[in-house]
Amino acid sequence: MPRETRPARPAPQIPLAPPDWLVRSLKPQSAPVPWAAAARASLAMSLPLAVGILADRPAYGALAAMGALSGVIGDTADAYRMRILNIAVPQLFGALGVTLGTLVFGHGWVAVGAVTLVALVSGMMSTIGAVASVSGLLLLLNCVVGAGLPMPGQWWLAPLLMTGGGLLVLALGLLAWPLRSGVPERAAVAASYRSVAALLDAAGTDGYDEARTAVTASLNQSYDLVLARRTRDHGRNPELVRLVAQLNALTPVVEAAPAADQAARHACVRLPGEVPDAVRALADAVERGATAHHGGDAPAARAASRIPEPQDHAARALDHAVLHAAETLADPDPLGVIDTDDRLGRPAALRVRVRRAARNVVLSGASWRYGLRLALCIGIAQALVSLVDVPRSYWVALTVTFVLKPDFGSVFSRAVLRAIGTAAGLVVAAAVLTEVPHGWWDVPVMMLLAPLIPALTTRGYGYQTAAITPVILLLSDLLNHQGLGLVVPRLVDSLIGCGIALVAGYLLWPESWGTRIGDRLADAVADTARYVECAFGADGDPAARARMRRGLYRDLSVIRSEFQRALTEPPPTGTRAAAWWPLVVAVERILDATTAARVRIRHGADAPAPAEVAEVAHELAELSQGLRASDTLEEVRTTFTPPAGNSVLEPLRQEVAAARAIASPAPARGAGTAR
Repeated sequence: MPRETRPARPAPQIPLAPPDWLVRSLKPQSAPVPWAAAARASLAMSLPLAVGILADRPAYGALAAMGALSGVIGDTADAYRMRILNIAVPQLFGALGVTLGTLVFGHGWVAVGAVTLVALVSGMMSTIGAVASVSGLLLLLNCVVGAGLPMPGQWWLAPLLMTGGGLLVLALGLLAWPLRSGVPERAAVAASYRSVAALLDAAGTDGYDEARTAVTASLNQSYDLVLARRTRDHGRNPELVRLVAQLNALTPVVEAAPAADQAARHACVRLPGEVPDAVRALADAVERGATAHHGGDAPAARAASRIPEPQDHAARALDHAVLHAAETLADPDPLGVIDTDDRLGRPAALRVRVRRAARNVVLSGASWRYGLRLALCIGIAQALVSLVDVPRSYWVALTVTFVLKPDFGSVFSRAVLRAIGTAAGLVVAAAVLTEVPHGWWDVPVMMLLAPLIPALTTRGYGYQTAAITPVILLLSDLLNHQGLGLVVPRLVDSLIGCGIALVAGYLLWPESWGTRIGDRLADAVADTARYVECAFGADGDPAARARMRRGLYRDLSVIRSEFQRALTEPPPTGTRAAAWWPLVVAVERILDATTAARVRIRHGADAPAPAEVAEVAHELAELSQGLRASDTLEEVRTTFTPPAGNSVLEPLRQEVAAARAIASPAPARGAGTAR
């Protein structure tokens, strides 16, 4: 019989949709609009234009506005002392950069070599820290502008005007300092209390992990602000002492939260709502700066006293921790708390830290590699525009500088977002250059465009680029008077710069498009093993234990950030990074379980035997070694012993077993490397 033939099925149509990594990159981040920074940007960038037009020197006003633009980009700190560092220090390096660029302007290959050398120094500086990174960025950016654009007036005028514009942003940002001194730090500490209250609300729910991540981010910010202020206060500052005491008092509450979460999940013992309400009352007292002399923290104490009688270890731990925090807020002189249990530690002197950072940069292989990457790309860009007649050639190197900042995010996604953001910003710029005549109309236009920079910067790099592009084009037109003739060259130069960064700064360096989450996770697991030994040791120091736990959470926060960066990379890097995500969460839960067990022991539970502690630590160390030695997540093979019954470490052992099960599933076909 003839075989029945069936009509062929039509091939499934693949929907035309952007790839996931691009969707994640373009998705706007959720963040509040910095209204104060937007107002400062509007005034700081429009005022120099108005003064320049009034003095019949619009080019001078444009240079000062360019300096203000760099100040606006660096105006990201809440604390006033941090604003001085974030804005003033980069301005000094920016002045040096534009001076060096002006001196080599028009000198051909000498200029190429000089800018390339500055790029090497700038790249190495970027590995020191946030302020040094922005300083290195401005050093290179202004050097490129000075070497590619003829500056009006004497050689010293451009750096003076640009620095003045940046310092204007700083002056506006410090206007309220005499009236609001210490307010940003208090607000940050209060926000940490509120994040902990939200964590307690989420105990036993699916939102606990997300709330714990928010607590880590909030505590990081509070510690950073207080430590930054502490490095400049050599004596006993009563307000600073109180802030340190309040942060220290919050630590036991954070440590007790995992125990409350375990009790809610396994014993179905929900946390009374009075507990997070009491923590919120403490947050209000912290934000008001209440002291016992004014009776301002009495409501917080009353809220803490309304907590129901604790019924289990977790509830007792939280009860004691919240009452301790309320007592700390009521203490008019918490010096004893700081002297006996200083969990923040004493930072080294500024001179020592600068010398240490400089030594580390010079001796660091990673610092040299990044400096060479940036210097190679800048050298290629400068050589290209020296050989090929490219209008406004300095834009090519500027694009490379902005894109090739690995400490700012994925180089690949920044290049793509730079091209998309530039194209979007040029639409606005074309309308402005076409419809707005030069003169006084430039001032209100700048007042409308400048606030968009801080407002959209918090949404993502592509949005920031779209906001900066029309501002830069308007200022460039004031210097060159080319109108719409600037639009197409800007797009072409940006695409060339993105191409150079992608090829010479990304594809040629495998470490730039790989992810080191596997190695970093292995380090975190090894540190967790040491934390387990410290947490249940007989002679463990509470302050050292608290610092170790905070350091572990901070490290895991960095791993999360690295994970977010890797997810914006195209396949296979993004998919490889995604394979590690369940293990990141598992390590965080191991840390939570360790802290919860320690809290239960401190409040009445039986301590585990030393052999059991050693066995759990050994299992974690073995997992760390397996992760470090494996090229793929699927190849990790570990075994673990059966549970130990009703031991206080039983939840911890379950979390360790879950992590090891994640790290050793059945082999998957086509698994990619994640290292």
